[in-house]
Amino acid sequence: MLSVQAEKGSQSSPSYRVRLDARSGKLTTSTANLAPGHVQANLAILPRALAADFLLFCQRNPKPCPLLAMSDPGDPSLAALGHDIDIRSDIPRYRVWREGVLADEPTDVKSVWRDDLVSFLIGCSFSFEEAMLDNGLPVRHIEQGCNVPMYRTAVATQAAGVFSGPLVVSMRPMKAAEAIRAIQVTSRFPSVHGAPVHFGDPALIGIADIGRPDYGDPVEIRAGEVPVFWACGVTPQSVVAAIKPEFCITHAPGHMLVTDLLNSKLASF
Repeated sequence: MLSVQAEKGSQSSPSYRVRLDARSGKLTTSTANLAPGHVQANLAILPRALAADFLLFCQRNPKPCPLLAMSDPGDPSLAALGHDIDIRSDIPRYRVWREGVLADEPTDVKSVWRDDLVSFLIGCSFSFEEAMLDNGLPVRHIEQGCNVPMYRTAVATQAAGVFSGPLVVSMRPMKAAEAIRAIQVTSRFPSVHGAPVHFGDPALIGIADIGRPDYGDPVEIRAGEVPVFWACGVTPQSVVAAIKPEFCITHAPGHMLVTDLLNSKLASF
């Protein structure tokens, strides 16, 4: 798990304001490009009986599931990631799964919270997008004001206990020279997925129609551009659909926990 400590938060910090807006119900949309400079995180909440297997799954699949933090059972706070976090309400939209079927998409999960639940916070590619923008690289979903497109692939994750299923990837189109620079830039951020896992022909990783993402929104791919794919923290949701646990909570794709951690402190070199 990430060893970087969260910055001391306050009600005036942009990350805390985003969390308060989510907590109050004011914010229910994607968190892409909100609170620039701050690390965002994917969420998976599982019963304690499944927590050890999921922790091992994250350890065996660090590209899609780089673990930032893990809670104690029943504890909704995550002090390592920020001031006054309540994981039950501080994400704009959640997904509640029962027997692997999506049952609800509420804006808080206090009504279904249980004392045996363990929260896992996983690095998000929204964090490295700041470095991409600083290097003049295009981030099309930000340009178009929509959610990042995400796809289930034919690439299998490494199984751990009961957990197995297909890798999910996020996609950003760019020219070939830009893709090479994007590899260099994002390689510095392994705790938020690091370098791409593929670029070019989507069919080579089992994506039949690039215009129809499984999660998020389609974006324009312009002449001379290639799709570039990063491992995605929505992968646990494809795994949940595959193994059908009795109960699980995740974030809605694109709706992240905005933490007090700083992107600038994530770079490995």
